[in-house]
Amino acid sequence: MYKFFSFANTDEAAPYIDRRMLRYIGEQITDSFECFKDCDILAFDWYDVQSDRTDDSKMLLYWDREDLLIFCETAEAEAAANRILTMMTEEEETTNERLFYYFFTLLLKGDMDFLDQLEEDIGRNEDLILSGGKAAYLKHITAWRQELLRLKRYYEQLNFIFDQMMVNDNKLFSEDGVRRLMTLRNRTDRYLNAVTGLQEMVTQLREAYQSQLSIEQNDLMKIFTVVTAIFLPLTLIVGWYGMNFTGMPELRWKYGYPLVILISIVIVVLLVRKFKKKKWL
Repeated sequence: MYKFFSFANTDEAAPYIDRRMLRYIGEQITDSFECFKDCDILAFDWYDVQSDRTDDSKMLLYWDREDLLIFCETAEAEAAANRILTMMTEEEETTNERLFYYFFTLLLKGDMDFLDQLEEDIGRNEDLILSGGKAAYLKHITAWRQELLRLKRYYEQLNFIFDQMMVNDNKLFSEDGVRRLMTLRNRTDRYLNAVTGLQEMVTQLREAYQSQLSIEQNDLMKIFTVVTAIFLPLTLIVGWYGMNFTGMPELRWKYGYPLVILISIVIVVLLVRKFKKKKWL
């Protein structure tokens, strides 16, 4: 039998679970996976991969030979469990361990498509980021990093749970059930590898973005340096004539002042031409 309950109303599961075990579940002190003589309890932070929500909510599964009970922390988790229940009840009558397999299969359904779309989104914006160097793109990179970190934690905990369940100490799973657990484990492992690859991609993109910003800053500093170099000889001339040496002949020559202006213009023109030839301008 498959049912779902809210953590706020765990007493509703009393007809199906021993009171001591129900009190244990209600206190929500269980680890990711615990194996008992006649049942398994597993808990994980469910993350709605395909929605815009960034918070997660706790899901706890109680599993024995007769029942598969799901306890949900939030209304969103209950809605997901209810959706899965509706899809599962459309199937023919099946064993409890198959229901367990179907639950996680449907819970993870569409995750790879989401990861593929995320990869396309990162790739589509890569050229824009590298060519534009705009500060606004840093927000995209930060958002991708945070999203991938949440996904990494999500799939890592599921990997741990499936690894522990495959030990099958209490023999709740048949050999076929253990193989199905292996299938689930391999699936989440593929998702985890995909997330790790995207993290590396975003890290490289962030490094390239920082390099692009450094290049732009270097270009700006180069312009300032060139402008300084152009006006440095003029500063020397100004400082020279600013010393008020009355014995300088050009000070008494009527064309002395225009000559200094002409020399200054010639210096600027020559330096600008030289810098353009060197492709510094």
